[in-house]
Amino acid sequence: MKLDADEKELLESVERGEWKSAAGGKRGRPRDSRYAKATLRKDRRLNIRLSSKDPEAIQKRAPRRGCRIRR
Repeated sequence: MKLDADEKELLESVERGEWKSAAGGKRGRPRDSRYAKATLRKDRRLNIRLSSKDPEAIQKRAPRRGCRIRR
């Protein structure tokens, strides 16, 4: 794997032991997990009026798995 100059500098710094673990460690993980889940939560409904051709075009482009368009 090729590293650019910045990546090499970071790797050398880590190997010299110049990095320390962040405070909170295992205790901070549940909090961080809650933050991540809240970021991805669906919290708002949105209704948009489209012509009948638009959903058909969207469905053709959308991946088959997990994509539903209600009319």
